[in-house]
This record gives sequence, C-alpha cells and structure tokens, in this order.
Amino acid sequence: MKKEKSIEIRWHGRGGQGAITAAKIVAKALFDSGYTGIAMIPTFGTERRGAPVFTSLKVSKGKIYDLSPTTKPDIVVVLDHLLLEEVDVAAGLKEDGLIVINTPREPADYDFNGRKIAVADVTGLSVKAGLPHGVINSGIIGTFAKAAELVDIKSLLAAIEKEFEGRRPKQNSDAAMLCYENTLIGGAL
Repeated sequence: MKKEKSIEIRWHGRGGQGAITAAKIVAKALFDSGYTGIAMIPTFGTERRGAPVFTSLKVSKGKIYDLSPTTKPDIVVVLDHLLLEEVDVAAGLKEDGLIVINTPREPADYDFNGRKIAVADVTGLSVKAGLPHGVINSGIIGTFAKAAELVDIKSLLAAIEKEFEGRRPKQNSDAAMLCYENTLIGGAL
C-alpha cells in the first residue's frame, strides 16, 4: 500500500489570537473536502495572552500516523507579523514551502530564501468587515485559502459561519473573503 503524502501546516500566533480555532476551522473544511487524515497538535507553553504560541495541523487523503508537532512544515501561517522579530517562524520550512503572513507590508519586503510568500493586512481588513480590532483568525483563513489552494473558499466560509454561529458569523466570513480577495503573493511562484 502506497503511503499518501501529508501536508503539514504550522500556525504561529499569540495567545488569544485564535490560531488553534483557525487551524480547527481549516481542518474541518479540509475533512469535508476529502482529506480524511487530519491531526491537529496544539502546543501550549506559557499560556498567557500575547505570548507566542503555535499549533500544528497535518492533513492527508490517507491515515496519519505521526502525531508529533510539525518540525518540517509545508506551510507556515503567521497571525502577527511582529512574531517574525521574536520567533524563527520559518524554521524547518520546506524548500518549496509557503509562508502566509498577516502584515500591512508587501511580499517583496520579506526574504525567506525564495519561498512563496502570501500577505494581507488581515488586521485592517477584519476591522473593515466589522470585527473588533485584533480578531483576525477568520481573516487569516481567507489569506491561507488564496495562497495554499488546498480547499475551496466556499467550504471555508461555510466552516467559519458554523464555528461562529451566534458570534458574528457574517462578519467573520466577510473578513475571510476580504482577505482572500486582497492577498498578495510573491517569492517563488
């Protein structure tokens, strides 16, 4: 039996930004789209609001046996561009990897050794969609969707609205769509 290739995604954020919730929403949409192997591995260190945190998401069309945190990701998602000054978010990123960043800057402002880079001002666009300042996990999903091309944006919007039912579902899905539409991609294409 041929082992299916898994896709490893590492999400970097700060405590309270919703990196784990974002990964969970993406996992649900990917599962519904045919990725039957899903493993989400949250990593908790000093659990306090604002502290750097990360979570790992592994997806595959087949079973996943490795439940350890991701050390060689295919994709890195960064919910706060200021983390780039504190954490080596690209550590272990594969040569043909993708890095997705919530930033007001352009892709050309970053150098990750030729890797594909996707950026959007998720913070600003999420506020424009009607979310309180700092609520960015739905928006980053839109940027991820545009850059990674793993799952249809409509599937992700449905998963977002379900997750946030009773808690601004329309504003959350609007934030994801605005970020999807305003994602800039650079680096290796």
